Amino acid sequence: MADSTELSPGVNRPAFLFAPGAGAAISHCWMQHWAALLGEVGPVHPFDYPYMKEGGRRPDPLPKLIVAHREALAAIRESGASSIVLIGKSMGSRVGCHVSLEELVSAVVCFGYPLCGGGDPTKMRDAVLRKLRTPILFIQGTRDTLCPLPLLETVRSEMIVENQLHVVPEGDHSLLVTKKWLKEHEQTQDDVDHGILGVIRSFVSSHTM
Repeated sequence: MADSTELSPGVNRPAFLFAPGAGAAISHCWMQHWAALLGEVGPVHPFDYPYMKEGGRRPDPLPKLIVAHREALAAIRESGASSIVLIGKSMGSRVGCHVSLEELVSAVVCFGYPLCGGGDPTKMRDAVLRKLRTPILFIQGTRDTLCPLPLLETVRSEMIVENQLHVVPEGDHSLLVTKKWLKEHEQTQDDVDHGILGVIRSFVSSHTM
């Protein structure tokens, strides 16, 4: 069931800067689906990285991704948004973490943070997480090979900033749950997604003014 918690009266609705993962632009059905759901909490501003706009398949180098992300953030600020949340899928969430080290934002939300490069535990992408000063919410599936939960728990315990984890049982890197789990728990993927949305709503309401 959808979470009914609303932002407190008089509190500005947060604006979401929504960054895509490496393999799917903002036109992808997953991005469109979540942009619509997030729109129930606040205005959503999806954007594509330069290589996506150019039709490329290989992501730009991290510095170029960060520049593009900051430019998209600047455009939202020019529109008058006060409370801005950086939210992203996989690579987009990682770049958002880097941006939050350089820009003042209210919070960061990660759909499937890619903690292990290519799923290799020896290629940890945890350095940026340890430097964060912006509150962060991780939303991770138990079947996500790019982010083994025991490794993430270790990193979280060593992070300086407030951090929160929402685990999606049997969820994959895109938070899609197995049909078996859904049947056993008499739920639909829509129920799971609205449960995630409720967690996001609660988290951002405590970090936006």
